[in-house]
Amino acid sequence: MEEEKKSLNFIEQIIEDDLANGLNRDQIRFRFPPEPNGYLHVGHTKAICINFGLGEKYNAPVNLRFDDTNPEKEEQEFVDSIKKDVEWLGFKWDKELYASDYFQQLYDWAVQLIKDKKAYVDEQPSQTITEQRKNPAEPGVESPFRNRPVEESLDLFERMKNGEFESGSMSLRAKIDMVSPNMNMRDPVMYRILNKPHHRTGTDWKIYPMYDWAHGESDYLEQVSHSLCSLEFENHRPLYNWYLEQVYDESKVAPKQREFARMNVSYMITSKRKLQRLVAENAVTGWDDPRMPTISGMRRKGFTPTSIRNFIEKVGVAKRENLIEIQLLDFCVREDLNKVAKRVMTVVDPVKLVIENYPEGNEEWLETENNPEQENAGTRQVPFSRELYIEREDFKEEANNKFFRLKLGGEVRLKSAYIIKAERVEKDENGEITTIYASYDEKSKSGSGTEESLRKVKGTLHWVSAKHALPVDVRIYNNLFTVEQPDAEKDVDFLDFINPESVSTIQGFAEPSLNDVAIGEPLQFQRIGYFTKDQDSTDTKLVFNRTVTLKDSYKPE
Repeated sequence: MEEEKKSLNFIEQIIEDDLANGLNRDQIRFRFPPEPNGYLHVGHTKAICINFGLGEKYNAPVNLRFDDTNPEKEEQEFVDSIKKDVEWLGFKWDKELYASDYFQQLYDWAVQLIKDKKAYVDEQPSQTITEQRKNPAEPGVESPFRNRPVEESLDLFERMKNGEFESGSMSLRAKIDMVSPNMNMRDPVMYRILNKPHHRTGTDWKIYPMYDWAHGESDYLEQVSHSLCSLEFENHRPLYNWYLEQVYDESKVAPKQREFARMNVSYMITSKRKLQRLVAENAVTGWDDPRMPTISGMRRKGFTPTSIRNFIEKVGVAKRENLIEIQLLDFCVREDLNKVAKRVMTVVDPVKLVIENYPEGNEEWLETENNPEQENAGTRQVPFSRELYIEREDFKEEANNKFFRLKLGGEVRLKSAYIIKAERVEKDENGEITTIYASYDEKSKSGSGTEESLRKVKGTLHWVSAKHALPVDVRIYNNLFTVEQPDAEKDVDFLDFINPESVSTIQGFAEPSLNDVAIGEPLQFQRIGYFTKDQDSTDTKLVFNRTVTLKDSYKPE
């Protein structure tokens, strides 16, 4: 039976229709156009995967273009972080470009629009311009400078460029339609004066193009065939097309703007302004805090590129916005980590276990598997000795038959080691168990092939040899916010919903192999969860971040 073809999403259908209507396949080109005014977040991963995914599907180039038109907020730090994030996700761009590459061409085109009586210099403050636009149901009020002589606007525009006026004192506006029901068409500002140095052009320019003017024209200059953006720009499409019509050469490709739904994930925010507040007001430790929805934060928490790309694929490409459950993201991470994460033994709430009949001073190295999900993952050696640490919750003095861990008089197998039996306990003055004393069956060693080693017991516990244990700081991360949509209520500050228990640090013990793992390496702390080594680790202190719990009740459709 022939395999069923995967249905096209609406963007792929648009491209297929364009190809059927005469667009040459070698004319297909995409771009990912971030503004370098912050770190990329989980919402950006959708745009990245859509654009680069289409590039892979159609074997078409994808440019990485930085829309760097606002020197007040843009920094080289953000450029570098964006490039790192895109590469980390596994994508390669064709050309690295910048809107600032086109400042002179954009200026020349703006001069031509003035000459064609389609643009004018306005000396009103921005607040007045906004007030004059009114609202969609009410006609806008024309600027008193709307019909000023062409030569006057040309002279003022050049002087604006030369830095003769104060920031904000003048602007260049397109002359379109002050009664349009689309507010974007009511004589939008094309240029504003900003006496700020640019991270690439320095002090060469005193005026900077507005995003709507620069974006579409940059697409055109790069001959991008399909300009894909989020739904918030749908009302900007008529302006995008109007600007293109002013410079379009029929021998070239006219970019087609199309919009897809933004990705909103529960318990996360994706507003750069609000993310900046989290950093500025020390609600988090920085842009790469593992609680942040930034790609750098997710990477530091232990997310993998594959898990994020799988998440985007499951979310799909839609025309209507909806709220994606964070549990789906966790499911995708857990699903990938189960395949790739090395299994290690770490005890996060330790209680000492002494095997009284194990020879004092003796130690042995036992073989244990790295990952049963990977055929070629291999094995490693872990040390075993008379004194061990196990999880406190893995022992009860008395328990019913449904408790399959260790209890007094009961037996369990120690992972990759021996069968033990709990004999007695020692407690402190508060009645807290300080030590569990046990005996072991020396012939029950895992993998030895003896009759005793094949004996079945109901529970298997992970453990760490006390003599060889590495002290580790384990950071347990939970959702940063206590509600699904922290910025949904306009009258409530989203910071009021910060989860006071979003992170806690506990001290545990780990097997010695964790000394050699790399920062960011995925690990499964057996029977606890998935973790990764954090960049705060030093030669004397190991720090691990919890990526996601081991199991969850989420069931994907």
